[in-house]
Amino acid sequence: MKLSNLVAAAAMVGCLGSVAALAAEHEVGQKDQQFTKASVTVKVGDIVKFVNNDDIFHNVFSLSDAKLFDLGSYPKGEFRDVVFDVKGVVEVECAIHPDMKMTVNVE
Repeated sequence: MKLSNLVAAAAMVGCLGSVAALAAEHEVGQKDQQFTKASVTVKVGDIVKFVNNDDIFHNVFSLSDAKLFDLGSYPKGEFRDVVFDVKGVVEVECAIHPDMKMTVNVE
């Protein structure tokens, strides 16, 4: 590989690292079979950490066009992260507890 290509690749990696460093992490708990926040507003590229604080399992998922995901079931004390990489409104639910719903607004 030419030196100029190596320099360009290093610059790109450095730039990507800077973008990742700008991402914020937001925490949403799960307690008493509810999300601890009814909604959260994040920027594109931000991470939402879903933490299970209940003594029961939860399953966090979304069927929204802006972000489709299923974090699977996980017990108390564990968490799952989601990177929100597209602007839009993401409806989040728990497959085990149908009344558990929240919204992530991605700006």
